[in-house]
Order: sequence, then structure tokens, then C-alpha cells
Amino acid sequence: MESMTVGQKDLTRNTQTLAEMREIIRRLSRIIEISVTLNSTLDRDRQLNFILEILADVLDCEAASIMLYDEKRSELIFSAATGSDPAELAKVPVPLEGSIAGTIFRENRPMLINNVAEDPRHFAQVGEQVRFQPRSLLGVPMRIRNKTTGVIEALNKRKGKFTEKDAQYLYIVASQAAVAIHNAELLGALQHAYNELSQLDQLKSNFMAIASHELRTPLGLILGYASFLQEQAHGELSQHASMVLNSALRMQTLVEDMTNMNLLKVGSAQLAPSKLAIQHPLQAAYEAVKKTAEAKGLELSMNLPQRLVYVNADREKLELVFINLMNNAIRFTQSGGQIQVRAQSISNEAWVEVSDTGFGIPLDELEKIFKEFYQVEDHMTRRAGGLGLGLAIARGLVELHGGRIWAESDGPGQGATFKMVLPEA
Repeated sequence: MESMTVGQKDLTRNTQTLAEMREIIRRLSRIIEISVTLNSTLDRDRQLNFILEILADVLDCEAASIMLYDEKRSELIFSAATGSDPAELAKVPVPLEGSIAGTIFRENRPMLINNVAEDPRHFAQVGEQVRFQPRSLLGVPMRIRNKTTGVIEALNKRKGKFTEKDAQYLYIVASQAAVAIHNAELLGALQHAYNELSQLDQLKSNFMAIASHELRTPLGLILGYASFLQEQAHGELSQHASMVLNSALRMQTLVEDMTNMNLLKVGSAQLAPSKLAIQHPLQAAYEAVKKTAEAKGLELSMNLPQRLVYVNADREKLELVFINLMNNAIRFTQSGGQIQVRAQSISNEAWVEVSDTGFGIPLDELEKIFKEFYQVEDHMTRRAGGLGLGLAIARGLVELHGGRIWAESDGPGQGATFKMVLPEA
């Protein structure tokens, strides 16, 4: 009989150990669910509420709450809670002095109290506000990067009392809650920075739109009077009128660049595509810039295929692309240099190349030159004028057409080639 009694005791002990192990595995499994949720959503409120629901289940308690430290008010504010309305709890800030949560935060240590009503540090106003009376409490500080950010509490153990093992579980959950809050703060800061950048970008677009609009009227008057004077005047006065007219034309180009760039930025550059031979806008662009090239002493030549190469494109905007590419070559090529424009059909694609013998482009600048307002030369010492918008506009319009554009160069002093490809119609 004695051996049977020992065997029964061993069996009972093994059964209890197995039950405890199962309970530990269940709790750890629930805690792992928190990590899965943290990786599946960036909604902080959803994360914290889920964390507290898991915590209440793992510790078998009636309620749980998270309080975060408010640096401005030097108080703890309820951020999430189960068993009570978080909005109502948020109306009752918890002082650092004269409260159990405040003591946990200030002393940076856990507290286990199984008879809250008799503790002199109990802050009763919270319970009175939400009509929830805590009997037992387990709380630990929440920390992120060696900084205490708040307190997490479990209230009213359903069976028995809170234990040190419960405190260990609570520490794990507190770490996960701190990570969720920290990630939410980072996301908020990132969103704030993005909003500020968007506002700055909008201000820039507004400025470009207003500036180009306000400049058009006086510029039109200057062009009109300068043209009239050039036709009517003679000798030195005619030369002065020509200088004014050339300067006004240059300013007109800058205003048009600003207008077109702004249209691209705000997404208003609507295309009106039709089937057209790419030779036509190329020829029009060539005629538009030919005099400028001749005035600078440049040899501008164009080689087009006899067979018409058709594309679906907005003729006006495609012509603007070619004008910008040719003007860019003219601007960055010294007097006596050469500029060649070629077009051809390759594998059902229309290829256009604009090559020059100009300043060339460093290898690390080949992509940067397509950014708006960017130029390889320093803005204080550069030899070429312009706002640095021509290539940015060209790329934006080419991409709107479903094409691609890039630059090639062997380096400074080696000239450059700009290649543009559009799908054939």
C-alpha cells in the first residue's frame, strides 16, 4: 500500500507539472501573438488594445492599462485600457507623487500590491471616474532605449494573487508595448516631415505659377516695343533695340520653362496624342533653334531617315522636348563646336540622339542633370545660362509619353549625347 501511495503522489506531481508546463506554453503562445500583431499593423491604438487584451488573458486579471508620461504636464496620462473607457480615463491625469503608478515611474521598479485599498499611495480618483475599484495591482515601468516612458498595470487577479512570475510576463509585454509606441512615434514624425515637405513643394509650385503669370504681361509689352523699335530705328539705336529684344526673348524662354515645369509638378501636363511622324516635330525644333546655333558660331546638322517613323505623341510637347535638348547642346558647346541630331527606327522604337562636342558631363552627374534647377557648373561661375529646367522638363514629358531618356558622356571636355526612345505607333 505504501508503494501505491508513493506512486500516486508521483503521478499527481507529474500531472501538476504537465499542467503548469501547458499553462506556460499557452501564455508564451499568447505573448508571441503580440509580436505578430506588431508586424502586421502600424495602428498604435489597435496595437495597444490588442496587447492589453492578451495581457489580461495571460495574467487572468479583470483589467489592464497603459499610462504614458506627459513631459509638459509632468503627469501620467492613460493611453489605452481594458475594462474601462480610455477616453474617460484620459480625463484623469495621474500625478507622479501620491500614486502607485507615479511611484513605479519615478523609482523605475515593479510593484506588486494585493490589497490596493490599504495602500496610502492609491490614487482613488481614477476608480471613482470610471466606477472601477482595483483590489490587487501589478505594475512595471515601460522603457525604450534606457528611458522610462510610462507604466503598464494589471488589475484585479481573478484567482489567487499576483506573483513574481506574473511580473516576469508583464515585463515582456511592457517591452512589446514600448516598441509599439516608439514605432508609432517614429511613424508620426515621418508623416509630419512628409507633410512639411509637401507644403514646401506646394509653395514652390505656387511661386513658379505666380511668377511666370506676373512676368508674362510686362514681358509681352517689352517684346512688342523692342520689336517695333528694332524695325523703325537705325544705326546705334537699332543695335540697342536688338539687345533689348534678345534679352527679352531669353527671359521669355525662362518663363516658359517655369510654366512647363510647374505643369509637370502639379500633374496638369495633359497630353493630346495623335499618330505623327517623328520627323515633323524634329524639323520644327531644328528650325526654331537654328538661328541661335548660328549666332553662337556652332555647326548644327540633322540626319533623318527617309522612311517616316510614326509615334503616338502630343506634337507640341514633343517639339518642346526636342527644342530643350537642342538648346541644352547649344548652351553647353563652345563657339566653333558641332551639334548633330539623328533619328532612326530600332526594334519598333523611335530613337532620337542629340550629340555635341561641348563641355561634357562627369560620370557621376549623368543622372543628376535631369533634376530641376540642377546644373553641373557652379551657379556663381558657370559659363552657360538658364534655370536648369530644360532637361527636367524633357524627361517629364518623355515619361508622360511612355518613353525613356538618358545622357552619355566620356567625361569633362568630351562632349555629350542625349538619347530619347519612344515606342513606334
